Amino acid sequence: MAATQRIAVGAMVAAACAASLAGCATGSSGSEKRASGPQNGAPAPKSVVRLIGDGSTAYTGAQPHLPRPERLKPGQKPPQFVVFSWDGSGEDSQKLFSHFRKVAKDNNGNMTFFLSGLYMLPEEKRDLYHPPQHSPGRSEIGFNDEKGITDTVKQLRLAWLEGNEVGTHFNGHFCGTDGGVGQWSVEDWKSEIAQAKQFVKSWKTNTGLTKEAPLPFDYDKELIGARTPCLEGQKNFMKAASELGFRYDTSGVDNQVWPKKKEGLWDLSMQLVPFPGHTYEQLTMDYNFMVSQSGTSTQGDPDKYGYWGDQMRDGLLKGFQRAYDGNRAPLVIGNHFESWNGGTYMRAIEEVVQQVCNKPEVRCVSFHQLADWLDAQDPQTLAKLRTLEVGEAPKQGWASFLSGRPAPAPKGVPGAPAVRR
Repeated sequence: MAATQRIAVGAMVAAACAASLAGCATGSSGSEKRASGPQNGAPAPKSVVRLIGDGSTAYTGAQPHLPRPERLKPGQKPPQFVVFSWDGSGEDSQKLFSHFRKVAKDNNGNMTFFLSGLYMLPEEKRDLYHPPQHSPGRSEIGFNDEKGITDTVKQLRLAWLEGNEVGTHFNGHFCGTDGGVGQWSVEDWKSEIAQAKQFVKSWKTNTGLTKEAPLPFDYDKELIGARTPCLEGQKNFMKAASELGFRYDTSGVDNQVWPKKKEGLWDLSMQLVPFPGHTYEQLTMDYNFMVSQSGTSTQGDPDKYGYWGDQMRDGLLKGFQRAYDGNRAPLVIGNHFESWNGGTYMRAIEEVVQQVCNKPEVRCVSFHQLADWLDAQDPQTLAKLRTLEVGEAPKQGWASFLSGRPAPAPKGVPGAPAVRR
């Protein structure tokens, strides 16, 4: 499912550590105007830069533009959350990472970027990777080069400072029955997760790029969720992730209903939405639309590219409208930075972002922000929301449906009233 092309050489970015961090943190022009919520996040501290380990990452304070979640008031209609997420995020010659960062910012939203750890590891150091059930240096996707890592680091840095989330898509992307992630044990997953973190935390050592600015976050704390390769191995991954303090998983398939917890994690799976021209529904991911349209060929009939992209766009919009007018269940969409079928799916996703993220009561958010909001809610309110079926709006209206007064939030949890001094 992940794009298999190796990350290409991009432009070198030079920046001094403190100057880069301070400049990026305070230069997010327009972010404070966002209607979706990120404008409520605190700006990044200007002077706190504490390097971690070899300086590949750094503590710079709370993430800027991360909104404080609030509990729904009695009778209040829930906002319509939409999550756009990207598997195997890295910046290559297509420059899709930088492009969709801008798309998110221009349309009042944030996104989640699931980084492949091997995109932070140069080809000549591939033997540092010890994939579970495979020999050292083995991978189903490419490693990177020095300039490709520099480009990816730049995009990760800017993405986080703009309020986006950096998750993980792990490393070698092994699918199927020959040592694929579906056969991995809990301990295998723990090893894979530890290595994904380590490649992010040591990119300077592995590349020799010691003068580059660090990533402005502690990845041990920032990493709270993931999507498994090919949506396989979810059961044991969730057990491992729960023990390691993750907060959500998005490796499954679900209907458009309100999420619940499994293994202590929010199950924020992608969903089935209408598939125009078909009687069955389709998963909210570019790969799945492509397989239904051109099979395993990533470059099918050029005469159909426009139609296929429109089909995906319209299916996602139908799913959005069904939730927006119905149960308001969060819509979860997954993608890859790819050029399949002439790039038609990238065009489709951009048009969906433009059409939905600027609507009233819509919040285009990262998984991190959605998990924060869910944690802030009264469990009884969420349980009631889960009684609504796909596309079902409360018959008596939202004011009556959620009229019960929720229990007060405990002090110190997201959504609790600020402590007065």
